[in-house]
Amino acid sequence: MELGLTSFAETHGAISHGERLRNVVEEIVKAEEVGLDVYGLGEHHRVDMAASAPAITLAAAASVTERIRLSSAVIVLSSADPVRTFQDFATLDLLSEGRAELLIGRGSFVESFPLFGYDLADYDDLFTEKMELLLELRANERVTWQGSFRPPLRDQAVYPRPLQDPLPIWVGVGGTPQSVVRAGTLGLHVALAIIGGDPARFKVFADLYRRSLEAAGHDPADFPLAVHGIGHIADSTEQAADEIRPSFMAMMTKIGRERGWPPMTSQQFDWMRSPEGSLVVGDPQAVAEKILYWQEVLGIERFMLHTSAGTIPHEKTLQSIDLLGTEVSRLVRGR
Repeated sequence: MELGLTSFAETHGAISHGERLRNVVEEIVKAEEVGLDVYGLGEHHRVDMAASAPAITLAAAASVTERIRLSSAVIVLSSADPVRTFQDFATLDLLSEGRAELLIGRGSFVESFPLFGYDLADYDDLFTEKMELLLELRANERVTWQGSFRPPLRDQAVYPRPLQDPLPIWVGVGGTPQSVVRAGTLGLHVALAIIGGDPARFKVFADLYRRSLEAAGHDPADFPLAVHGIGHIADSTEQAADEIRPSFMAMMTKIGRERGWPPMTSQQFDWMRSPEGSLVVGDPQAVAEKILYWQEVLGIERFMLHTSAGTIPHEKTLQSIDLLGTEVSRLVRGR
């Protein structure tokens, strides 16, 4: 079982963007020190999240780490330029000596669409076309390609080429059957974003993904399944809940106000952190039990803890990372 972290470099007005990005680099260094496998940084274009250019921050982390894998989580490919995205992560791969991963998705926020001049009415078509081009760029040094949303490429060489061949590409899926079928058919890794409800409901997606891999002639054993879950770890379960509760509830209430949801209640928070809920909050034993339950139900081989949702103070996040890499790791991995 691989263990890692994800973040959107949340600030929510608590700290400056510059301080938060420097904190992210410190988190990645700490994650490597305690033996975690991967750190993913998600693209967002909001005042309360600082990670609008994940590849740049990950490249800064590459210069002060040696082993941990560095990933997006996710790049909103529908509103991105696939050529620039490929070049960014090929460059990161070279700087990190082969540690880059590219996790792409359609995104759960839509600020990037008007920012880069795209129509939300084209949401699905944009992602499909741009993923097609991204895979062409990964497979071929020179590309001839034509689509509907950007000028064509005619025998165009694209550099630099990554050290890894192929550059690992994952697809982030929030609960759309078509997305897991497409990823399986194309032979791409999948990361399930579990941000609400009973995680067991994702079993249908895990099974569908593996059937799609087999139907396309791929061996599911070659495509480990990952999940991303929001959480926090402390010395006791109540301490962990107390540390994340205020900022997480405020964040969810703010997002809910934007989307027409009612404010989050304490009862909802307590259910979400229960064994059947989606929040991974507790002491190392409780967190390990939840990860192992998800492994049993979904067959996952990588778990990504989304840190600092809210935002939790930096020193508490570092402590959570330390506990994930030491105590939780020992319980989950049996060593």
